[in-house]
Amino acid sequence: MKTQKIPIKNLSEEPYASILCYPKPSAAELRRRLKELQRLRIKALEFCGEKEVFGTAVLGKGCVGIVTIAYRNGEKVALKIRRVDADRARMRHEAEMLKKANSVNVGPKLLGVSKNFLLMQFIDGDLFPAWLEKRKARALIKKVLRMVLEQCWRLDVAGLDHGELSHAPKHIIVDGEDVAFVVDFETASLNRRPSNVTSVCQFLFLGGFVAGKVAERVGVKDKRIVVEALRRYKSNRNHENFEAFLKVCGL
Repeated sequence: MKTQKIPIKNLSEEPYASILCYPKPSAAELRRRLKELQRLRIKALEFCGEKEVFGTAVLGKGCVGIVTIAYRNGEKVALKIRRVDADRARMRHEAEMLKKANSVNVGPKLLGVSKNFLLMQFIDGDLFPAWLEKRKARALIKKVLRMVLEQCWRLDVAGLDHGELSHAPKHIIVDGEDVAFVVDFETASLNRRPSNVTSVCQFLFLGGFVAGKVAERVGVKDKRIVVEALRRYKSNRNHENFEAFLKVCGL
């Protein structure tokens, strides 16, 4: 689908107005949102990606928001647009969760927030399952797996539970330099017991298509040993048990 870069002055035209106020625009809401974008110093939006909204390509579409590329001071960034029908009234919570993740060097960098928009570092890369399909080198795959697990360990230590890592095909992006990012903190919480390592291990090692591909690439064969090491970590989430778990996984 064709990439479209639209200056902010033209975002009041369709289908861009409907995307900014998805799923149902109103003139008043559109005016408010355009003013928010101006306050965030956004000059243009770029519509591209594998998802589609009103016949227009976007990077992502979820229950809370639509994700597009934006341009601020010449810099390409990611913009999350709150859906009008989202089950939350503002983007502040997600921004606070991302800021907490950033404090332990996890997640795309938080760049700005308003009631209806979240501005973040743009990660130009592939979702982990697509990245894994393209990579054959065992050492590189192990490096990226360890990178993901270490980020999840830091989130555990920080007391921040991501909340969606047990099924994470959309929550891990690997960029062109083979650097992994845990993304999308919209359901994250500081009030739940963190289970980031145990949750992501379910996705990466213990169940489903991706776990099968990981086992095939890196040679993790006996899931019982993995489960036992994970159980020890879960009962005592210290660094020694975390490193022991990495060792069992050959990382």
